Amino acid sequence: MVTRKRLRRVLSTLGLYVLAALLIGYFGVNAYSGDRGLKAKEDIDRQMASLDAELNRLKVEHGQWERRVALLKSDDIDPDMLDERARALLDDADPNDLTMMFDAAPRPGATQSP
Repeated sequence: MVTRKRLRRVLSTLGLYVLAALLIGYFGVNAYSGDRGLKAKEDIDRQMASLDAELNRLKVEHGQWERRVALLKSDDIDPDMLDERARALLDDADPNDLTMMFDAAPRPGATQSP
């Protein structure tokens, strides 16, 4: 009888320790790899860094486009910019312009004539 009580007490104590260790392990694993864990925080920080770099690049590009649009405003038109855009859109050249024609890049395997 005494040994049964002692065995029961030892097993119940051991069971409580195992249960506590499992709970601590469960919360420890979730603290690292859960939805709001340390690994998720590192992923979010990495994503924020890449998005910040992209935002800075887009801000620079936005500033460049703002400057180009400002040059095309009706109250302050830059004649060179207007001429460039008109020629590009109309695919036109002035008769007094000097145009240079370049050969297309040679295709691989094609023979070149002298």
